Amino acid sequence: MTRSLTSLLATAALSILVGGSAEAAQCGNTAAGFEPWKQQFAREAAAQGIGARGLQSLADTRYAQETIAADRDQRSFRYSLDRFLEIRGGPTIVSQGRRRKAQHPDFYAALERDYGVPAGVLLAIHGMETGFGNFMGDSNVVSSIVTLAYDCRRSDFFTGHALAALALVDRGSISPATTGARHGEVGHTQFLPGNVLRYGVDGNGDGRVDLTNVVDAMASTANFLRQKGWRPGLGYQPGEPNFPAIEAWNAASVYQQAIALLAAQIDR
Repeated sequence: MTRSLTSLLATAALSILVGGSAEAAQCGNTAAGFEPWKQQFAREAAAQGIGARGLQSLADTRYAQETIAADRDQRSFRYSLDRFLEIRGGPTIVSQGRRRKAQHPDFYAALERDYGVPAGVLLAIHGMETGFGNFMGDSNVVSSIVTLAYDCRRSDFFTGHALAALALVDRGSISPATTGARHGEVGHTQFLPGNVLRYGVDGNGDGRVDLTNVVDAMASTANFLRQKGWRPGLGYQPGEPNFPAIEAWNAASVYQQAIALLAAQIDR
């Protein structure tokens, strides 16, 4: 079985212009095959243009059992909307979101002017994902995403993101020690590595995309939604024109409904 360069780039949004292919590493469902798999995956990554720093970070990864446990336990997404909002602290997200909007009106107005996305939506996502940056995760990003690429459950989806993570290490955008969420998401609004490459924006103009910086993170989130079809000035509740962009942010229906509801309350 081979994995073409075109399909990998499409999945990971990598901008690495190399040729050739390598035999795809075989996934597994336990830690037992992880080290042999990494050796196979290293050959695959090298064939896709990953350099020495990225390959060394791959070699240093460990099997992230806590990531596998989190991936198997998605129970909160099966709750009712009311219960989900209770667990996630919906009223707190609204109150803090309103306060942040009032404190930085020009910033959020500029984002809406540039991308068409209102403040409430960005603040609802920020609050839901990391409590407005208060906790951006304590899992090693590269180990987490590589473990998910190895795991058979969703290997096809996470392989591209694993290659993207290695590319980000090559670029110096993240380090082998960078921490994030259980599934390898990084920053204030929890971007997967492939999405950092595809949608990341240097919002503060310092020459780099750093999603642990709130300005870059908010601009990148707005850019993601705009690229997913957000239409300025139109509604974003279920059934309205911009709700599909919120659906693209997270696949869980209850999460999508919560973001739309909280955003409307913040902007009200």
